[in-house]
Amino acid sequence: MNSARYQITHETHYLYASPVSLSQQLLHLQPRQMPYQVTLAQSMTIEPEPSDSFATLDSFANPCLRLAFNQPHSQLRVIAKMTVEVHRREQQKQFSQSMAWEQLVALCRYQGSQATLDEQLIAALPFCFQSPYIPLKHQFADYARPCFSANKPVMEAVQALMAKIFDEFTFDSEATHIGTPLLDVLKNKRGVCQDYAHFMLACLRSLGIPARYMSGYLLTHPPQGQPRLIGADASHAWVSVFCPHIGWIDFDPTNNLIPELEHITLAWGRDFSDVSPLRGVILGGGKHKLAVKVTVMPMGD
Repeated sequence: MNSARYQITHETHYLYASPVSLSQQLLHLQPRQMPYQVTLAQSMTIEPEPSDSFATLDSFANPCLRLAFNQPHSQLRVIAKMTVEVHRREQQKQFSQSMAWEQLVALCRYQGSQATLDEQLIAALPFCFQSPYIPLKHQFADYARPCFSANKPVMEAVQALMAKIFDEFTFDSEATHIGTPLLDVLKNKRGVCQDYAHFMLACLRSLGIPARYMSGYLLTHPPQGQPRLIGADASHAWVSVFCPHIGWIDFDPTNNLIPELEHITLAWGRDFSDVSPLRGVILGGGKHKLAVKVTVMPMGD
């Protein structure tokens, strides 16, 4: 199978203990258009109706929507629906043909006498550095180093790191929250897809390799003989690594695989803070309850 189509529904519901008088929200709920991914249809239902809305691109060229609410409201519901077609990706080179990882790291270092860099490499350099959720630490480089032997092709080394994380970490939805430090994630080796992605990014960037955070959805499979449950899916996170002459290649450490037809990309950034599906600031509201429901449905199911 060379392509697949999905209907995706992502519903977010905030219920506030007291009315919110003013609110500003930023939404990343519109899939990127890419050579291997096409959005065939999309719609957004927002309750209450915003006082103002503005569609734009963020600093990473992700489509996003800015909302303003200037009237009191006791809840906020956003329902994003999209139909997306995903195509099998053409890998330009085999992983064994990628450059040695030390050579890539050297290219990414600043050298005053260095010749003009390739435009794609220049665009990848911001993904070498520390970001709000991803510190650069020797502990992360030390964890990854056994996978990065001398002169090993960088994509083979990254694939080995992905397998190492998958083998040594345990998926545990109760072990972490968004603010859990990555050093704690390393110590306990437990977390969710967001932790797996952030940790792998910390390892790669601590070695000097450009890598970005990928936000989107993953087709899940119900147990044999059971129906697919509406609203039982979730957002997913993985990583993408850059190498000259190959480009960006995605890696999913939570599942130890190279994303293909079952991964749907929403946005990318330095880490989760750049591409949260919905985040903002409010005046008032007190405590709130949050409910998120996601359904990824293959066309024809």
